[in-house]
Amino acid sequence: MKIQADCIPCILAMTLKAVQNLSLTARAEKDLFTEIMKIPGLRGLDWDQTSPAIIETVMNIIMEKVHDPDPFRREKIQVNAQALALLPVLEKMVDASAEPLYTAAKIAILGNSMDIMMPGGLSSLEKFIREKLETPLSREAFDPFCRQMSKARQILYLTDNAGEIAFDRLFIQTLKKQYDVHVTVVVRSLPTLNDATLKEAREAGLDQVATLMENGIDGPFPGTSLKRCSPAVRGLARESDLIISKGGGNFDSLSEEVSDLETPVFFMLLSKCRPLNAFFKTRLHQPVMAQIRNSI
Repeated sequence: MKIQADCIPCILAMTLKAVQNLSLTARAEKDLFTEIMKIPGLRGLDWDQTSPAIIETVMNIIMEKVHDPDPFRREKIQVNAQALALLPVLEKMVDASAEPLYTAAKIAILGNSMDIMMPGGLSSLEKFIREKLETPLSREAFDPFCRQMSKARQILYLTDNAGEIAFDRLFIQTLKKQYDVHVTVVVRSLPTLNDATLKEAREAGLDQVATLMENGIDGPFPGTSLKRCSPAVRGLARESDLIISKGGGNFDSLSEEVSDLETPVFFMLLSKCRPLNAFFKTRLHQPVMAQIRNSI
């Protein structure tokens, strides 16, 4: 999905929130934003970009300014710890569910709330998840997903944020209880925002339920562009029976390439903004599972 008017203030709000966590001087913050405001996509001069592409440029500017290749590592450690502390409660909820995989899928999507792009954050993650678990996940996507899973042997799983990946772990282990599948989890090669790298994935225990792999993208790109991924990841995308793509950044970027893929792709994300609400025909902060077959 290419950027829309809503994306510009959203990216700027995210940038401000992120920069405020870096303990810069007021002068340094102004200098940083002076450079960021030169980006054509944030000035309405280039609408042929996805949000992850613009944020990659923002991240390069931030990392150069603060001389830190992983400036949000502290935040990632914190959200991973928060999610892992909540995991035992969520595991009990899944085990007690009449339909464990359906519940685990919703929890994995609701974990997408642990995102630096969410203005203001969420005061209580557990309260949010309990409330939103009452919201149904569309059977129009979930039932075909289960039918595809029943025939699948190799799954490619594209992750998004730290913290959220603990709930991905719960979803994957529930998936493997129901289906005889091998899951390869792909994380970012280079840090960007609070997205998961191998460090955060291992800290969340994803290596206990899946094979881990870096995406091979050579920049702080908070999404998945298969054209930029390593040959190994591109090969797995072709050879896998199913691709599960988590989060808005992966949706924004990968949805531009789905028409080139024969492998079915199921997007799982929280609808966090007006363009996503309009596209998926849903309300704000609702869980979404959808299969998109053509570039948008």
